[in-house]
Amino acid sequence: MEKASKRYVEFRGVSSEEYEKVSKSIVDILKGREMTASEIKKTLKTQLDVSAILYLMCDQGLLIRSRPEKGWKDRNHKYSLFHEYFSSVDLTKTSEIEAGTLLVQHYLSSFGPATENDTAWWTGLSKTKVREALNNIQKQIVRAKISNVKGDFLLLHSDWNIITNTSFPKKRTVNLLPSLDPYLMGYKERERYLHHRHYDKVFDRSGNATSTILLDGRVVGVWDFMEDMEPLVKIFLFEEVKGSVLREIYLKAQKIGKFIADKEVQIKECDSMVPLTRRTAGGVMSPLKGC
Repeated sequence: MEKASKRYVEFRGVSSEEYEKVSKSIVDILKGREMTASEIKKTLKTQLDVSAILYLMCDQGLLIRSRPEKGWKDRNHKYSLFHEYFSSVDLTKTSEIEAGTLLVQHYLSSFGPATENDTAWWTGLSKTKVREALNNIQKQIVRAKISNVKGDFLLLHSDWNIITNTSFPKKRTVNLLPSLDPYLMGYKERERYLHHRHYDKVFDRSGNATSTILLDGRVVGVWDFMEDMEPLVKIFLFEEVKGSVLREIYLKAQKIGKFIADKEVQIKECDSMVPLTRRTAGGVMSPLKGC
């Protein structure tokens, strides 16, 4: 991640000397407080790409991107000094090899079964470092197959024991996930939960996932919350769903709408949507806008 951020800073015309100077100034500015990128740029009185500099500083462990400035849909975040935000965290306590191994172990604990490609995708580690980490914990890992999905999958022994002793639920399961949910974004290889023909309805050009409707762990549609005159939850199903399952989707949509709006909401089923790959940045936060 840090290498990519460094290349991006260079691409945006910021030299290494300029980065060193500006990053030190940003550290001084943020002591004891938090600010947005625009506030930082205004204070610095610079024409340099401050956002690119902030991204690199976050990847280097100097800053943390904290809470949104306004509501939960706001993409404008505050920045804080990492050591102030996480005062009890010592980034020098663990070696790079130990940290990589722990990261891979925790990833598999949360997302396994997963492939090596998935692990590299989510952690940002190279495939070589992922394999080194896997070798360090090889006694804790099981290699498995998933029905109708190609490739070998990795998971921890503890999870394997749970899975092999778990029976399938008798009732079909409906879940509504929010935008940017880790379940969708945690894997590079997504065939297990989404057919490739629907990728552009769920992911934008940057790989961000929108709010989705899941049936037995697979994505069957998209949902969106709107609040104009009256609160409204919109749904768009790109796979045929009927009967009790459709009623369950409506019920879950009403519940999540009431949770957000704190009152009863109406449900609208859309018959089409604009693919997210054709939307502007941030489209994942309102996938059914205009429906």
